[in-house]
Amino acid sequence: MNANEPLLSAEEAVLLLRGQPESQELVRACCYDDPVIEAARRFHTSSEWTALRSYLPAVPGRALDIGAGRGIASFSLASDGWNVTALEPDSSSVVGSGAIRDLARGAGINIGIVETWGENLPFPDESFDLVYCRSVLHHAYDLCRLCREVGRVLREGGTFIAVREHVISRKADLQIFLNNHPLHKLRGGESAYLLQEYIEAIRSGGIGIDHILNPKESDINLFPSTRQEMKLHLASKIGWPFPNAIPDIALKLYGAMVDAPGRLYSFIGVKSHVSR
Repeated sequence: MNANEPLLSAEEAVLLLRGQPESQELVRACCYDDPVIEAARRFHTSSEWTALRSYLPAVPGRALDIGAGRGIASFSLASDGWNVTALEPDSSSVVGSGAIRDLARGAGINIGIVETWGENLPFPDESFDLVYCRSVLHHAYDLCRLCREVGRVLREGGTFIAVREHVISRKADLQIFLNNHPLHKLRGGESAYLLQEYIEAIRSGGIGIDHILNPKESDINLFPSTRQEMKLHLASKIGWPFPNAIPDIALKLYGAMVDAPGRLYSFIGVKSHVSR
């Protein structure tokens, strides 16, 4: 597409990518491939979800998946015993709530579906034990409002998880990131924030942040790559023949030095008091 062509819908952009042989790796990494149930099962056994499980509450309860997309994470939560509500404003049968309905029906699982935006959650206060967002916060039209709504519907002591959020180091980096994002070129809608902006927004919802995972320290952010592959990469760069001997802390230190516009961070926290 060039600058004079209209942007595509999310569904149109994904269908276009599916038809491009050079984009098949991206399509599969994003779980945009069909049938959706196979993509969902693959994600449920992925290194990302395996890493995420260590941050989930031990006892499943009520979970809200904001910006659920095709329902990939909703499927994983439901498969792990959670009572899941998927929030997805797009009704598309390819990338939206229509796909979630097909997925739930095909898998024989129950996923509640609400078609609206996260800035106006239609739920009573303290409705959920877990609020999960995957690549959602950077799409917010009002980041602080979204986080305050999350804090409102999350019970005290409930867990908040926002994964794979795009981070920039300076405002001038935003356009660099957007220029290089393959989906933004097609459909728009992408963005990124300073790390401190995410932190302040999350805290504005009365949520205390327990973990901030940088781009290299967890499979959550590295997926579809893994920490093991990153250790092999580092070992090759420094000529070290024992990649398995590289400690995890080395990946964390390496990730802290990454400055690429749009790099991925994840946030895990707990609602510590009633939001105002």
